[in-house]
Amino acid sequence: MAHSETATAAAPAILNEVKPAELPRPALINNHRDFAWITDKICGILEEKTPTWWWWCFAAACFVASFTVAGIIYLVATGIGVWGHRSPVNWAWDIVNFVFWIGIGHAGTLISAILCLLRQKWRTSINRAAEAMTIFAVVCAGIFPVFHVGRVWYAWFLFPIPNYNQIWQNFRSPLEWDVFAVSTYGTVSVLFWYVGLIPDLATLRDRFAAAGKRLRARIYGFFAMGWRGSNRHWSNYEMAYLILAGIATPLVLSVHTVVSFDFAVSLIPGWHTTIFPPYFVAGAIFSGFGMVLTLMLPLRAIYKLEDLVTQYHIDCMCKIALATGTMVGYAYAMEFFIAWYGANPYEGFTFINRAFGPYAWAYWTMITCNVITPQFFWFKKVRQNTAMVWILSIFINVGMWFERFVIIATSLTRDFLPSSWGYYSPSIVEIFTFFGTFGVFSVLFLLFIRFLPIMPMAELKAVSPQADPHAGHEHH
Repeated sequence: MAHSETATAAAPAILNEVKPAELPRPALINNHRDFAWITDKICGILEEKTPTWWWWCFAAACFVASFTVAGIIYLVATGIGVWGHRSPVNWAWDIVNFVFWIGIGHAGTLISAILCLLRQKWRTSINRAAEAMTIFAVVCAGIFPVFHVGRVWYAWFLFPIPNYNQIWQNFRSPLEWDVFAVSTYGTVSVLFWYVGLIPDLATLRDRFAAAGKRLRARIYGFFAMGWRGSNRHWSNYEMAYLILAGIATPLVLSVHTVVSFDFAVSLIPGWHTTIFPPYFVAGAIFSGFGMVLTLMLPLRAIYKLEDLVTQYHIDCMCKIALATGTMVGYAYAMEFFIAWYGANPYEGFTFINRAFGPYAWAYWTMITCNVITPQFFWFKKVRQNTAMVWILSIFINVGMWFERFVIIATSLTRDFLPSSWGYYSPSIVEIFTFFGTFGVFSVLFLLFIRFLPIMPMAELKAVSPQADPHAGHEHH
């Protein structure tokens, strides 16, 4: 009886000693920053005097963007022949650059919509800049198909508008699907971005009004749409944000799937394959996260945002880049397997020509940047070295551009008839036009970081330690 009582008395002590291991949750905001610090930090970027480096970068970006403006003016004045399009390569840098920029814009919607629906709180520090990147990338992408039509003043025929010539679109063409997919994607991305901005615009309105800057307060107040932060406003805001996230999620998959149909539904060897839709989507997310890292790491260093963009955020982005980069590498290998297993001599020749033909230099550059580069993210020491991560992200962007170039150029330069074979080289107009789009993108992004909050303050506060009722308290 005494032994039983002793065992009973000791049982609670044993139960208290043996507890399941609790996994440590990574901090999304370091150093226990409170609400006031978050507001002051984000708003301070806009309230302080424009830094000298911003003016220098803006001037350089405007100069680079002028190359695109000059190239387009010369194209419209002279004709589409100023581009290097010659038979058999009638698609070239224009479509390469279009697909490249559309891919860059995929990470923004992925971070904002899909990760929002999956309740991934780490997205809060990077989603605003990624959404802005999406919109600016779509703007750059839209330049190329519009001016590729040659007579740009007839570009409105792409839309189903009644006209006196009774010219209607071929809705069976994936090129027409692109028009609707990209325009829908751009529209939803702008709405999603703007709805997320409303609470922060109201905060800026109030701060500028308190500081006596009435003009800026009125401008921000106009776009804040009368936001007062009431319970009804927050309820409607969260519902609208969730609905837009649900609408945007299928667009992430559909837009680049439709872009891949431009190639997959054709009969050209190297294009006519069903692996293109998932392969293009994985590649778009891969390149998009590469660009997010390229943009966010310098901003993190310049504005000293290490407490908001933590090592955990960098780790998550690197791991997604590693996963999608591995998918892309698998797709490269599977393309060769399909060409061999299908026993189609044209397909087999196309892929051997890619690896060992006249464009072998581009193919192996693609393999090096897209397959080998992301494998460095397996190592924690690499992920913790921000300079190394930034350099690798640039390699990812370079590799994804070469991927689109290899797909288009190698398949068209070696067509069915050897008598029609050729070698494509871009003209100086094409080179300048593409080079200038980086200036267009940079101009828009610099204006964004100067006049709009680069991070969502309301969402950051929701994941801060101050918002956790159990923060700083040990509970069993």
